[in-house]
Amino acid sequence: MLLVPCPWCGQRASEEFRFVGDSKARPDPATASPEEWRTYLYVKANEAGWTTESWFHRAGCRRYFVVERHRVTNEIRAARPPAAQQRMATDS
Repeated sequence: MLLVPCPWCGQRASEEFRFVGDSKARPDPATASPEEWRTYLYVKANEAGWTTESWFHRAGCRRYFVVERHRVTNEIRAARPPAAQQRMATDS
């Protein structure tokens, strides 16, 4: 069983969460070509090694957060709030 450390609720079983996807830069809607959108939406590298992903705690606090996970071993080395939430906390 994969244990996922929620930044707010602590460590929980992965069944409580929903994997949202890899965290990657979104193309600018005003300037992106259809090819750039296709690549962003559908092309996945899925390389072995560390990746940064978005997860949602659906059976707990119902918040999104970011996880750094190794794709081969499933080891999780960090879990934190999304960058936008971190910016809001420091702006207050």
